[in-house]
Amino acid sequence: MTNKRWFQIGVAILLTLLIIFLFMKVQSILSPLVIIGQTIFMPLLIGGVLFYLTRPLLKWLESIKFPRWASILSVFVVIGLVGWGFYGLVGPPLTKQVNALVESTPEIISEVQQFSKFLTEDQERFPEFLQKTITEVSGRVDTIAVGAGSLLIKFIQNVFQGVFLFVLVPFFLVYMLKDHEKFAPFIASFFKGDKKTWIRKTLADIDDVLRSYIQGQLFVSFLVGVMLFIGYYAIGLRYALLLGVFGMMMNVIPFLGPYIALVPALVIAFIQEPKMAIYVAIIMLVSQQIESNLITPNVMGKSLDIHPLTVITIILAAGNIAGLWGIILGVPTYAVIKAILKNIYAHRVEIKEAATESV
Repeated sequence: MTNKRWFQIGVAILLTLLIIFLFMKVQSILSPLVIIGQTIFMPLLIGGVLFYLTRPLLKWLESIKFPRWASILSVFVVIGLVGWGFYGLVGPPLTKQVNALVESTPEIISEVQQFSKFLTEDQERFPEFLQKTITEVSGRVDTIAVGAGSLLIKFIQNVFQGVFLFVLVPFFLVYMLKDHEKFAPFIASFFKGDKKTWIRKTLADIDDVLRSYIQGQLFVSFLVGVMLFIGYYAIGLRYALLLGVFGMMMNVIPFLGPYIALVPALVIAFIQEPKMAIYVAIIMLVSQQIESNLITPNVMGKSLDIHPLTVITIILAAGNIAGLWGIILGVPTYAVIKAILKNIYAHRVEIKEAATESV
């Protein structure tokens, strides 16, 4: 019976649940480790993203006979020049628009409240099914508007406070660039024979998945942000640069990101001029069509090979489990787990075929 597939799967599930149960019981003992993990999580994440973005440059510099230390120094020089150029070109107008938006937040909230009042007073003009919807939503508009205003101000404050965390990022990035080839051999050194080969291949596949996702997703998001800024600026929308940058940041979230980025753009457009909201919706629609049909297939291809329905399910589940970070990290985490499971399955097939041939 122990050789049956269903028995092995059942034992694996029970052991997994037992490990989770024991971990929850000793959670208080491990709380210092949790605090340390939370402290280094953000710098480590940013360092990892920069590592995958700059590794092609590092490899190219080493291919033209640059020593490792000179290549790493050159990478930091390039990062500094790009950051300085971005700040010089985008920083002042972006800061100006952020300050203007913060100052206009009470006015925006007031406009939303007046619009809600208009819908409530004149809802008899609308069909019955819309009247019920308006009644339900209007009771929440004030709370949502005030909450959105405070959330926006808090978000901006956290962004500026988060700059201090970037002090740790260069240290993580230096060691990642310097010793990244040693990670896989170190992990594989604990195994022997076929298991060692399997570990090396699995780690290589995980590396390919993360590289493809990070490089492709950030490049695609940058292009989408540029398209949104050009479109918003062309129609004369207020805070065009800020909304373009926000759209670029939200596009990192698969599938749902563009819809999240559309909401503030529609609100600001409607307050500025109602018909401009239609132009904003058209700009977002065109940019998403270009991104999904032209940019993403050529940049990322089928490297992840994840069905859109699976992406939606992952985002919803990960968002309920871990909030915003779950939404952002859910898809790459799933892709890594999928790569591991594919290698496990392939390894089992190889063992089964070898056993069959020997018999």
